[in-house]
Amino acid sequence: MGGIPTVSEAIRISEIFGPTIQGEGALIGEPTVFVRTGGCDYRCSWCDSLHAVDAEYRATWAPMPPGEVMADVARLSGDRPLMVTLSGGNPAIQPLGPVIEMGKAKGYRFAMETQGSVARDWFAALDMLVLSPKPPSSGMTVDWAVFEDCLTAAQNAPTVLKIVIFDETDYLWARDVAARYPALQLYLQPGNHTPPPPEDDSAVVDQDGIDARMRWLVDRVVADGWFAAKVLPQLHVMLWGNKRGV
Repeated sequence: MGGIPTVSEAIRISEIFGPTIQGEGALIGEPTVFVRTGGCDYRCSWCDSLHAVDAEYRATWAPMPPGEVMADVARLSGDRPLMVTLSGGNPAIQPLGPVIEMGKAKGYRFAMETQGSVARDWFAALDMLVLSPKPPSSGMTVDWAVFEDCLTAAQNAPTVLKIVIFDETDYLWARDVAARYPALQLYLQPGNHTPPPPEDDSAVVDQDGIDARMRWLVDRVVADGWFAAKVLPQLHVMLWGNKRGV
């Protein structure tokens, strides 16, 4: 597991935006500023943020020291501490420990979502760690030993599971994951099968199709009596489609 790097180490930033609301998972509806890092060790078949994943767009990622990142967050929030969500790409591959340390000293709280493929010591400083292992439809394979390392790194930081569901195979896989980690609250959400191309965030979303998947998922969970799972939509997709910066 990687420790907190030196404060001078730059972070690859794809975009910083907000305040807006968290659109999914345990913090849905929470006012937040998003810090989206560039780069990822996965390449999911249905990725909705390829502009922050694909190395083809590396030139659009700005190397920023932690102080500049927090200065942008403070400017956007009007120096009023709120939740800061670290996303990507995979934010765990970036040296975010000093950003968290600086922000918490000013009263900001930090959440991060990651697939659980890279563990860092600074996970323990988070106010919420969202582990989102990728289901079979992603084309990725979870390394459960590393996933366990992420849980260990989090220590007492509040940690939850979030799994995107596209089909029956994903659903059954999520049941297995939930059985493996019964102590973690699990959030399920229907996947967006119409993600935008990296260069065009105006791509039309098939909201009717996503809503149908949501209804199927709710019906499936209820029919199975799987009452420990929480099923939520992607609220930001419902409100703004594929638009970035909201």
